[in-house]
Amino acid sequence: MSLADLERPYKALAQDRATGLWIEIAVPEGVFEACAELARRFGPKLGMKTLDTLHVACALKLKAERFWTFDERQAKLAKAQGMRLR
Repeated sequence: MSLADLERPYKALAQDRATGLWIEIAVPEGVFEACAELARRFGPKLGMKTLDTLHVACALKLKAERFWTFDERQAKLAKAQGMRLR
């Protein structure tokens, strides 16, 4: 891969951020600790990946009433945490 090939996605992301297509937001306090705990407890059993556990941890910390996903692993983890699925 050339240097130009490596820089292309970063430049595209920077442009998207500048135009407001991508917006940065803060995650809830304690979400990374919750994510790590979910990964320790459920990672091996459910085949969780980091972004799966992070998504569920954010929903838990935000006290979401329902969890929306098309991802089976996320759905299993959310259900294991007592969340209602949509």
